Amino acid sequence: MIGLRHAEEVARSCHYEPVGNRTLVLWDIDLTLVDLAGIGREWYSAALSNALGLSLSHLPAFPGRTERAITHELLSAHGAQATEEEIQAIFTELIAIAEAERDLLHERGRVLPGVLEVVAELATRDHVVQSLVTGNLPEVSHVKLAPFGLLEHIDLEIGGYGSLSAERSDLVSAAMQLAAAKHGGFEPESVVVIGDTPHDVRAALAHGAIAIGVGTGRHSLTSLRQAGAHAVFRDLSDTEKVLSAVLDRQLQDGR
Repeated sequence: MIGLRHAEEVARSCHYEPVGNRTLVLWDIDLTLVDLAGIGREWYSAALSNALGLSLSHLPAFPGRTERAITHELLSAHGAQATEEEIQAIFTELIAIAEAERDLLHERGRVLPGVLEVVAELATRDHVVQSLVTGNLPEVSHVKLAPFGLLEHIDLEIGGYGSLSAERSDLVSAAMQLAAAKHGGFEPESVVVIGDTPHDVRAALAHGAIAIGVGTGRHSLTSLRQAGAHAVFRDLSDTEKVLSAVLDRQLQDGR
């Protein structure tokens, strides 16, 4: 939780007032922005072997969860103590493995429909700030986004990452605090979280933020609605409707 406490300290040290009409957009990565299916199992298997000499026999569920939650379950399931030292050892290996495979990701994955257009359009609005709320580690996030041209418009410095907490809602609060410290305050209703799982939706709602679900992952549109998403889209290919949901809060479902 060290990272989360740091975010809180940064926010408290800065004096800011909410800035009217600003919008903070917080993106999930996997199966929201990009599809890199299969890489998680490979990377965790290699990390577990490299860090502790153990063979993968149990794979935790990934969608919507944080690296800290996944790693804790992984270690416990393989008889480790899941100490902070062991968790950090897995994190170190995940970062090294991701960096080693950076140049291969463009061939192994793809950017999802409409993502490039929506991100680019949002970047033309002076009042919009884009960052991340992702279960990934910061360094891994950079590696996953770089091959697809998504770093130019997304500010990774103010994101909420999976190293911070096992609770995804903590990632949203960390990103909101860091964004406020850098750009001025954001009212909760001006924060928009976009993700493909009910975890993303519930994390947004925990802070009074707008939750937009996208059905490009492993969860149905119905499950995203039932989790409380303000709007749900099959994918982000209808740029106009997605922008309307994000910027104008016209929160009807996209079909």
